[in-house]
Amino acid sequence: MKYLLAAASFALLATPAALATEIDVGYSTDFQEKLQEDYGAREGTYLADSVKEDLMREFKAAGLNVERVSVTIEKATPNKPTFKQLGDKPGLDYGASVSIGGMKLSATAFDANGQEMGNLTYDWFETDLRQAGLTTWQDAGRASNRFARKFAKGLVGTTSTDIES
Repeated sequence: MKYLLAAASFALLATPAALATEIDVGYSTDFQEKLQEDYGAREGTYLADSVKEDLMREFKAAGLNVERVSVTIEKATPNKPTFKQLGDKPGLDYGASVSIGGMKLSATAFDANGQEMGNLTYDWFETDLRQAGLTTWQDAGRASNRFARKFAKGLVGTTSTDIES
């Protein structure tokens, strides 16, 4: 038991500082309206959590010490109907409905002193219906993943506040 407690304590101390990063995810006015009227509010929570997870993973992998990140989901398009859309239109078939999706995001990272470390606006939308995702937000998830990788890569060793998109 004593060794287990010591190992757990060491693991906590050895965890990179990136895990302390505060990530705030909000929505543009247009996307907030789209969530309320069409997609459903729970979809925004799902997307925000996905963006947070992707950023935390990439910051940790890059060994970044980012204090705070402010992210805005500007636009997101699902590949399949959302739960709210299925409820609003009973004849809609989840299995047969497919569309191209994706997401547009913008973010700014800050260090512990509140100084801007960098910012990025990024969008990716599938262009080929044959390659469209099989789940509701699969293409948006791809966009989030690519955004997080590009943002983390741009923040490593940069003093510029603008990351080329």
